[in-house]
Amino acid sequence: MRNNKLKPLVIGNITIKHPLALAPMAGVTDLPYRLLCKEQGAGMMCTEMVSAKGLYYGNRKSEPLMATDPKEIPVAIQIFGSDPEIMGQMAAKVNDGRFQMIDINMGCPVPKVVNNGEGSALMKNPELAAKIVRAISDRIKKPVTVKFRKGFNDENINAVEFAKMMEQSGASAVAVHGRTREEYYSGTADWDIIRKVKEAVKIPVIASGDIFTPEDAVRCKNETGCDGLMIARGARGNPWIFRQIKEFEKSGQYQDKPSFDEVAAMILRHTKMQIEYKGEYLGIREMRKHVGWYTAGYKNSSSIRRQVNEVENYEQLERLINDCRNL
Repeated sequence: MRNNKLKPLVIGNITIKHPLALAPMAGVTDLPYRLLCKEQGAGMMCTEMVSAKGLYYGNRKSEPLMATDPKEIPVAIQIFGSDPEIMGQMAAKVNDGRFQMIDINMGCPVPKVVNNGEGSALMKNPELAAKIVRAISDRIKKPVTVKFRKGFNDENINAVEFAKMMEQSGASAVAVHGRTREEYYSGTADWDIIRKVKEAVKIPVIASGDIFTPEDAVRCKNETGCDGLMIARGARGNPWIFRQIKEFEKSGQYQDKPSFDEVAAMILRHTKMQIEYKGEYLGIREMRKHVGWYTAGYKNSSSIRRQVNEVENYEQLERLINDCRNL
């Protein structure tokens, strides 16, 4: 990447110095984890996806998902839905100082979302998707971005046409995941479709899918010509990936894997942040999956994953992690 660096990314009136985005992931990229990734070099943040209907009907579960911190700016709120009027109204409702952009989820493959005609189901109805983007972009002055997939299935590969329609409807940037909805996360991401999208539109294109290492980041940038990279599963338990990519960009080298001591310190710090944010009961239970991701590939990781499911409070988790440090 030294000869083909990612340049600062301009989306509407927002400039992102380091165009490495942490992908929105439900149950993963809450405020504490976004802050940890920001410290490691992530340049753009996005909330977990928020239901526009949930906002419309005052669902109490929506507000915690929208928590932000000035340290993570620029941050987008990601909303999903299928009713243009409700989507437009709710985008206007959250058009405040907390968020610098509005992102629309048109890529979620989960059945309960797709079966409501939302998320990646909108790729089967590009006209409705375009109406949603227009309804939002007409109501707010902030940049509107759209995240979508290669297509809904192998018989409906329409990312290029879809991207053009989003651009024409007012989108300031698009993020493309190189798999269809029916593929979920199986197989290999098709980066060539991202290249085709990049060649077809004038707005920035952010590539998503199968970026697990700095080498992957280099290849994805070179093969797609993308303007930014969005990292999802590659960042689970690995906030260091953003720092690694930046190091690789500068010198062609990077620290491959943190020591277990560094991982342990990150786990305990993350846990304290979760408890402060969500309380001990929920915070500890949400950390169980994070601990599994953090420790994957390290000595005794299977034992840690088994034992962490029995942990009920911070003291027990601290004892478990410190015991593993001393093995």
